[in-house]
Amino acid sequence: MWDSKTFAHGSPASLTSKLVQRTVPEGEAASHVWLASLPIAAAIYRVDISGVKRIATNPNFDNIGLTRAARAGLDLGYFNDLILDMAANDRDSHFDCWRSDDRIQPLELEISVACFGASKDHYLVSLVDRTADAVNKINLRREMMSDSLTGFSNRIGFEERVEDAVSMLRSSNPDGRFALVVFDLARFSRINESVGVLAGDELIITVARRLSSRLRSNEIIGRMGGDEFALFAAIDGGQAVASIAQRIARAFDDPCKLSDLEIKIDCAVAAAEGIASADDPMDVLRHAHIALKKAKQTKRFELFVSESLNRAKHRFSLETDLRHALARNELELHYQPLIDLDTGRLNGFEALARWNHQDHGYVSPLDFIPVAEESGLIVPLGRWALSEAARTIANWERELGSELPTKISVNLSAVQLLRDDVPAAVADALGSAGICGSRLTLELTESAFVDDPVGARRVLEALKGLNTHLAMDDFGTGYSNLAYLQKLPIDVLKIDRSFIADMTANSDNKAIVSTILSLASALGMKTTAEGIESAEISSALRELGCTNGQGYYFARPLNADAAYAFLKDSAVTTA
Repeated sequence: MWDSKTFAHGSPASLTSKLVQRTVPEGEAASHVWLASLPIAAAIYRVDISGVKRIATNPNFDNIGLTRAARAGLDLGYFNDLILDMAANDRDSHFDCWRSDDRIQPLELEISVACFGASKDHYLVSLVDRTADAVNKINLRREMMSDSLTGFSNRIGFEERVEDAVSMLRSSNPDGRFALVVFDLARFSRINESVGVLAGDELIITVARRLSSRLRSNEIIGRMGGDEFALFAAIDGGQAVASIAQRIARAFDDPCKLSDLEIKIDCAVAAAEGIASADDPMDVLRHAHIALKKAKQTKRFELFVSESLNRAKHRFSLETDLRHALARNELELHYQPLIDLDTGRLNGFEALARWNHQDHGYVSPLDFIPVAEESGLIVPLGRWALSEAARTIANWERELGSELPTKISVNLSAVQLLRDDVPAAVADALGSAGICGSRLTLELTESAFVDDPVGARRVLEALKGLNTHLAMDDFGTGYSNLAYLQKLPIDVLKIDRSFIADMTANSDNKAIVSTILSLASALGMKTTAEGIESAEISSALRELGCTNGQGYYFARPLNADAAYAFLKDSAVTTA
């Protein structure tokens, strides 16, 4: 393997030529004397009418050039051809780098050729062994491409190996299929936090051993990051990708033993397929990661489909537009009335974010709220909603000339509680609007209390310190726990619409609603039923003792002006 280069003054060949010009005496016999004293491998060649002849070598050249290099594949006839070419083209120097193809015992040489002598018919060939440097480079590259903890390829190494594997597959079978499967360990960060980094490393090593035992010869595995692994597999015939994923996922069936602990590891698994001649493997890997995101939500294996990519692109587009909409104040709050089921009076409003996109029209909160939570935009969105609701209350009270007999409820996201100082945000909104905390009810879902119930309780107590009211939204649909419900300063339980919609026809749902109402009564909490769409359901809830209700039966969410008109009409009707 050759790398040919042309060198000017200062190159190895140039320096060799100068050394020769200064030290080489005339005559072959004398040449033999100084040649043996050179510390590098060297030989002298001469050109005459009969061709090129090697007339002298030193011991280093005999060892490196005539023995090791020749055995490693260096064709010594190359020197003859090179010198003839130099003579024909009147070149005085040449430099090459040669590497053997043997990866087990590699050999790398720097080769310099310099013309000398008055008649310019002698050539000094020198060899410098650079094998140690080459081996160091190989080892350094191997370290750069490997994960030190597991011995697997790291992300860079894995991607390079996959590129090579797909290239080989493309050459041998252009229509060949391949799959990339990605695994993400659940709770790994919590394990690190709970039992320490060393135990976390031990867990990764254990997982790596189990994964290795399930690999097949045509598969490549890599550790992509802290708790993520990826697998490449060429797919034979009608082999299903899901079967590959299931085989590998069985590595997590049994608990992992860490010191005196046994920890059950769950993982999210997803995959994407590609065709060697048509698909870039890095695109396929990206598709697998898109599917992995869904797998983390569904808790089951997910195979990428093209619609997923379209959805992912749409979400990123939506994120960009939402960021601009917040900056340009394009969102608005609509207010859905909360009705006292006993008296029919207006008891308050729930503030709901609405977005009328300048190009695409109405965007459902079911679409943009998850994007906001995922991207972190939920923090400015949540602060905007608090400020807007507080400002609306202040405006309405200014118009009426008295304090409202109603409250406005504002939803707080579980993500918002984790990423923002919510009590400070609420205090800022109240202070800016000049209203007291009793004018606001703050709604949180049960998921806000699951990961850090102690921290969530501190936040709720701080909010109660601002004199706000607190409601638990969508109660009964998530992680209902009577122990923490009893300890939290909750004022209102909101019953999810999924129990309300057909409770008159579904005895199970009616029983669930009745139980929630009884529980709230025992804990001294008020209740609000969501999604009331008929007089029959409203009447049934009133008979069961539900405090408030909201839904299309009473009113749809209204913009601020319409809600204010509803408020005044309600006050007139009540009077």
